[in-house]
Amino acid sequence: MRGKFVRSHLLVLGLLILLICGAAAQQELPSASEASKTSPADFSEARKLMDSGKTDDAITELQAIEASNSATKGLALELGVAYYKKSDFPKAIEYLKRASAEDPSNGEATQLLGLSYYLGGHPGQAIPLLEQVQGWFPRANVDAAYILGICFIQTKDYPNARKAFARMFDVPGDSASAYLFTARMLLRQEFDPIAEEYAQKAVALDSKLPLAHFLLGELYLYKSRIPEAITQFQQEIAINPANAATYYKLADAYSRVQKFDDAERLLQRSIWLDATSTGPYILMGKVLEKKGEYELALRALQRAATMDPNNPMTHQLLGQAYREMGKKEEADNELNVAEQLRVHQQ
Repeated sequence: MRGKFVRSHLLVLGLLILLICGAAAQQELPSASEASKTSPADFSEARKLMDSGKTDDAITELQAIEASNSATKGLALELGVAYYKKSDFPKAIEYLKRASAEDPSNGEATQLLGLSYYLGGHPGQAIPLLEQVQGWFPRANVDAAYILGICFIQTKDYPNARKAFARMFDVPGDSASAYLFTARMLLRQEFDPIAEEYAQKAVALDSKLPLAHFLLGELYLYKSRIPEAITQFQQEIAINPANAATYYKLADAYSRVQKFDDAERLLQRSIWLDATSTGPYILMGKVLEKKGEYELALRALQRAATMDPNNPMTHQLLGQAYREMGKKEEADNELNVAEQLRVHQQ
């Protein structure tokens, strides 16, 4: 009787254990919909399409995943990247904001969101995001540190722009180099007065800093302040005599005030130092034409045309030289090529 009672008790206890384990297992196992939310999706096909330039096809692939389950982990980032690569920045911002909300520690989502704001014309909104992530993510296709500096320029926060470029080039923020780098970026963004101020500051901090006088010379040449440009280029040559571009730019300045012999001499030096640039050959052709030395002008211009056959200016000058030499057929041919290239490049 006692044995029968014990067996009965053990049977009930076993059933209870099975029921408890089953209930626990049911609580631990997610539902099918929950499992799909947490299990990683396969984005490899979409990424392959993006890598091969088929961005629209990649978006279609990702939209299919979204239609199946919009809460798929990582989907918002993938769609954000796809729209970023398509240059559809409003849509990129929409998905990248969602990706950042899902995972605030995701540096790539933060960086791409900042870049999308910048490229969408909102540098002020881009700055705090790009400041959070100073690294570089390959799928951005640009260096976010550079874009951060440009954002500061566009919002006229020049001191922070200088600090951003100083970090980018690993120099002290208040150094002459930092001012020079920022002046170069300002000039590229057509912030000419501030570029001049920063270049002058670089020279004031270090009068022998290479390319500081060169940048000032370029700026003055662009503004047709020729005497000032000549002075700056001469100072650059005094401290940096092996820079071919300085001789070329100084020759350009001399040619504008019709000092053609000086220009020719400097262009020869530029070409001796660097024979791979077409600019000095083209300017040499122009200077020699002005001097009436058409055969020599032809040689320089033909060399430039061989190096870069798609420059309409070279063919225009060749046509003029041939015309001055009385070679009408050759002149007409070169002038026609120049016109066709201009039309094609418009």
